[in-house]
Amino acid sequence: MRKVDPSRIIIDTDIGGDPDDATAITLAAVSPELYIEGITTVYSDVRYHARRVAKLLKLAGIRPIPIYYELSQSLLRNREIGWITEADTEDDGGDGDMLDGGPTPASAGHAVEFIIRTIMENPGEITLIGIGPLTNIAAAIIMEPRLISHVKEIVLMGGVIRLGSNGADLQPIEYNIQCDPEAASVVFSSGGPIVMVGLDVTSKVMITREHCKRLIASVKPSNIALADVIERWLVRIGENTTAMHDPLAVAVVLDRSLVTTLRMSVEVGYDHRNGTGQTIARSDPAGSVDVCIDVDAPRFLELLFGRLCE
Repeated sequence: MRKVDPSRIIIDTDIGGDPDDATAITLAAVSPELYIEGITTVYSDVRYHARRVAKLLKLAGIRPIPIYYELSQSLLRNREIGWITEADTEDDGGDGDMLDGGPTPASAGHAVEFIIRTIMENPGEITLIGIGPLTNIAAAIIMEPRLISHVKEIVLMGGVIRLGSNGADLQPIEYNIQCDPEAASVVFSSGGPIVMVGLDVTSKVMITREHCKRLIASVKPSNIALADVIERWLVRIGENTTAMHDPLAVAVVLDRSLVTTLRMSVEVGYDHRNGTGQTIARSDPAGSVDVCIDVDAPRFLELLFGRLCE
C-alpha cells in the first residue's frame, strides 16, 4: 500500500493559560497524518505565547518546529487588548502551570511573512489552522491577496451561528472573533476555502478531571503538563468540565467526518456597539465557508485521547 504523505499545516495560536490551544498543538504534533511547517503566535503578548509553545514542544520531545511571532495588536489597532501573561496561570494561588517559565525562543521570522511565503511557495499544499484571533491571517491576505487561491484550506476555531440543536444555550459572540472583528471580516469575506469550527460544535466536546487522570497515567511529560493546565483552568473557572475548542479544529483536519457542515456565507459585525464580533451566516451554495453545525463528540474524544495517550 502506498504511504500517504502527511498534510502540511501551519498553526496560528494565542496559547495562554486555558488548556485548549496547548492540547490542540499537542494533538497535531503527535498525529503522523500532519506535518507542522511552523507555529505562529498572535495577539497580546506574542512572546509569552511563544515561550509556552516552546516549552510544550520540548516536553513533547518531537522534532524542532520553528516558531514565528510579531503582531500583538488588533489589525486596525483600534481595540483594547487583553494582555495575557504568566500571571494569568497563577489565579489559583499557585506558582504558575508547567508550561510557564523558560527563555523566550528567538523568532524564526515575521509570522505574517512566513505564512505568505510558505503558502505561496507551495500552492494547494498548506492548510492554515487558526486557533486564535485572526490578525495574522487577515494581514497575510491583505499583503498577498493571491494567498486565498494558493492555500489548501483555512480551518479556524471561531464564531458561532446558533443554528444547531444547542443554539439557544450559546452566547452570541465568540472570543477569537470578538478580539479582532475587523480581521475576521477580512478573512471571512476573502472568498478563500474556510472551515468554521465554532461554538456550535466546540461547546459539545467537553473533558473532565477523569480525562486528566488518563493523561497523567500515560506518564508522558507533555500529557502531565496538559493535565496540570486543565486542572488549574477548572479551578480558575469554577467548573468540573471544559470545552476542547481548539483541538476540534485540528481533529477536523484529521477526520472531516467528525463534523456535519453547511456551505454558507458569513459576515462579521465590526463596529463598537453591542454585538460587535457577531458572525452572521446564511445558507449559500456559492459561499466559501463550510460551517460546522454538529459533531460526533464521543468519536472526537476517542480520537483525541487515543492520539495523546497511545
